[in-house]
Amino acid sequence: MSETSRRVVAWVTMSMDGYTSGVAGPAHDTWLYEHVKHEASAAHFEGIWRGASTVLLGRTNYEGFYSVWPGITRDPATDPRNRDLGEFLNTVEKVVFSRTLETVDWENSRVARDLEAEVKALRDAPGKDILVANSASIIQALLRADLIDDLRFVVVPALLGGGLRLFEAGIPASNWSLAQTTVLPDGAIGVHYTRA
Repeated sequence: MSETSRRVVAWVTMSMDGYTSGVAGPAHDTWLYEHVKHEASAAHFEGIWRGASTVLLGRTNYEGFYSVWPGITRDPATDPRNRDLGEFLNTVEKVVFSRTLETVDWENSRVARDLEAEVKALRDAPGKDILVANSASIIQALLRADLIDDLRFVVVPALLGGGLRLFEAGIPASNWSLAQTTVLPDGAIGVHYTRA
């Protein structure tokens, strides 16, 4: 990576046993929704997303985000921090990686097929961080391609016992350095690792 390259930051909220979603799927992830509604959680997340100008999503996360965030942003009862995140998600460049989607309707979104080529091109383009937002399959593929610079985890104090695991077998070995830890009031821990 050159000195002028943008950083690729993987941002994930997961359970203590390493799942990003439980066995019943995202609609039933109350452990996650309870965590993100806290003011301290929103403030922690804000410190991550404000540094990005591009968001990478897999199809499932794109569809999930698009189904809720425009409505959250328009709702007058939404707290200001979450409204800011919604505005960010509405306006930021969003690149959706899918083999099945042909078009995407959310503003400033486009479909891409070749993950490695797209991320390499984005790294060399002007802008702030490239944020991979909670998409386990994209993070796994980018780790295999050695294209992630920062890992930003929030580990929520819950054991799910199954579901969508962040790390599958076959991820190549790599070493990381601890840049920061943040203990949140609900017992969750934010961890920031950079390439060693």
